[in-house]
Amino acid sequence: MSLVTDPVADLLTRIRNAVRANHESVEMSSSNLIMEIVRILQDEGYIQGVELIKQSPQDKLKVFLRYGPNRAKVITNLKRVSRPGLRVYSNKTKVPRVLRGLGIAILSTSKGVMTDREARKRGIGGEVLCYVW
Repeated sequence: MSLVTDPVADLLTRIRNAVRANHESVEMSSSNLIMEIVRILQDEGYIQGVELIKQSPQDKLKVFLRYGPNRAKVITNLKRVSRPGLRVYSNKTKVPRVLRGLGIAILSTSKGVMTDREARKRGIGGEVLCYVW
């Protein structure tokens, strides 16, 4: 078992690789932050569903990927923005838009993990975790 220093980057990379290889699902280690990001991806329609697999010492997540008609990819790309070596923060007036609103930015705020749309609506900023389009 290897130690993952950046679990969000690991999540995004696993999903990106699985989508490119046309897999039905992908497994990864679970944490509260990862669960919140996956919940947002499901709420926004980028993935079909998620299943929590209880095991020791750490639970796993099985993410079921979503494809359109003729196996068209719903997730075109994912980009890690803020990373352990270079944190990226955004105040409430400069919350980023991804592809003029076609994609989403996922932010970690004082009120929890949310999309750029939700952060703008609530009038709060935070750490920009990633872009999904």
